[in-house]
Amino acid sequence: MNMAAEVTAEVAADAIAVPDFERAKPPVQDRAHRTKERLLDVAGAMLGDVGIERISTNLVAQAAGVTPPALYRHFRNKYDLLAALAERLMQRQNDVLIDWLDRWSRAGQPGLPPDLTELFRETARITDSEPGGVWIERAMRAVPQLAPIRIASHRYVTDRIVAAMMALTPDQDARVLWRRVRLAVEIGYAVDEMLHEEDRITAEDLFGDAARAIAAITAAPISNAQGDADHGA
Repeated sequence: MNMAAEVTAEVAADAIAVPDFERAKPPVQDRAHRTKERLLDVAGAMLGDVGIERISTNLVAQAAGVTPPALYRHFRNKYDLLAALAERLMQRQNDVLIDWLDRWSRAGQPGLPPDLTELFRETARITDSEPGGVWIERAMRAVPQLAPIRIASHRYVTDRIVAAMMALTPDQDARVLWRRVRLAVEIGYAVDEMLHEEDRITAEDLFGDAARAIAAITAAPISNAQGDADHGA
């Protein structure tokens, strides 16, 4: 096998399937599922101890008390394991956001609520409760193979928020609104990362400033005429 073929084979082996966050997963409580969750818990906790580069399937299997072949029944390799950690954390964070979105939608008030601190606190709680949550977030930025999972998750919640906002104010241009909400979503997740990395800013100050920034991005009226102008119509 030539060098190009070897590189292609290695990339294919590390390729990560992008999860469908829109599709609800049926609850599974069998032994295999519990073993998989145990492996993820151990791997997440280990990330903070050994780091992204040094973590391996053999280390995780040893710490979890299973054989490497048993681990490979659930994860093909290290990157498959990291991808599963990323997907689980993003799904749990998304569940908090969707629950918050449903409550806000039922209130029937157009525009995002000005006080987003409750959402930021709940997201931070999920990250803190997840084994290795902060390190999983860092891995999603540092490991190229994980970027599609992060992007797919952020697009999913953007779609949900935009759908809720359009239902209340249908005269807006959906393309412009999607762009603005997508930026707001990125800011929201950056808040959670900064909360665990920047000790010069208090949590409440960070939440308040981020909420005001998001309000400024999403509050300006968007007409269909403006959307056409933005797209060069």
